[in-house]
Amino acid sequence: MTSRTSTQVSHYHIQKSRRAKFLEDWRANHRTVVALEDVAMHESARGDRIGVYVGADGDRQTRTMDALAHEVDPGVTTTVHRHSWDVMVFVVAGNGWFEIDGERQPFGPGDAVHLPSWAWHRVGNDPDASSTVRYLTFSSQPMLETMGMAVLEDAGDAEVSTLPGRPPFSEHLDGDDPYARRVRRLSREQQARRSGRLHTDWDSLDLVNTPRGTRTTFLLDKAIGYQASGITMAMFEIGPGRSQSMHRHPGEAWLYVVEGSGHSYLGTEPEGGQEHPWKKGDLIVVDHFLWHQHLNDHPEQTAKVVRIHMFDSLLETMRALCDPLVLFEEPPDHIRDAQAGDPTTVDWPANDRPTWP
Repeated sequence: MTSRTSTQVSHYHIQKSRRAKFLEDWRANHRTVVALEDVAMHESARGDRIGVYVGADGDRQTRTMDALAHEVDPGVTTTVHRHSWDVMVFVVAGNGWFEIDGERQPFGPGDAVHLPSWAWHRVGNDPDASSTVRYLTFSSQPMLETMGMAVLEDAGDAEVSTLPGRPPFSEHLDGDDPYARRVRRLSREQQARRSGRLHTDWDSLDLVNTPRGTRTTFLLDKAIGYQASGITMAMFEIGPGRSQSMHRHPGEAWLYVVEGSGHSYLGTEPEGGQEHPWKKGDLIVVDHFLWHQHLNDHPEQTAKVVRIHMFDSLLETMRALCDPLVLFEEPPDHIRDAQAGDPTTVDWPANDRPTWP
């Protein structure tokens, strides 16, 4: 089979054209806020309803993460499936359970759950439940698809005990050669990933004041025991009429509005950009290297926002490849403090579980 092009176009011209088209398509795909009312819910073969905030299956292309909404009615249990990517879950409404490799994990509004790669899982809502379960998922599927490693397997209503376990791996090999070292290194990595934390209960959250004018807490992160593919999830709360200080970084950051309303500044420079309004249920999409600042417009109520990005798997790699490029930038302390204000002067309310709608 020949490797020549039929038009005799050189490798140089093909790659140059391909790269230009990629950037042109990506820039045309730019988004800022995906409104709740623009996320259409569809009945799925799994028995639930699914809507796409950001992702190829909703014609909103992305490169590293996707963001989906799911609804499960009372009495419904979805089919069981597994996939090569892992998923971060934030529960918006209702009480139900995830079954993860045969073990049930109950959840309620505001809880966060990690669904590890290759773990069989399904979700259920009890027959006597009073409301529909609604939750959001943030996954690394698009990144694995880019590498040709995105695999999904659906097993219908099968019992997990009848299904194959996660892919096996070699646990040890003697020797000091590069191959033996690789076997032991990857074994340690897999053992760590398969022993990570799976659930954060809303009632256990402890929000802490930060120099950026907000109070914040981790929901899913290696700092609190999770072993994920690099997606990290945190929540911050903005005081009434206050704002988070301005900053920028590479990689997309997605912010789901749990409570409240406000607007975000997005621009290539600290001044001269655009302001984008948001409200409860919306998803704010912060493109890479945009200066951004999130502001709470309500004079009496706080705003809660869940922030998701792929720091470990994406930005740590970029840190090495892009050095000496700065991967997190904010104004000098005196400007930052003037923008954000002192969070200790805010009369923070009790951290009650979120409500829906």
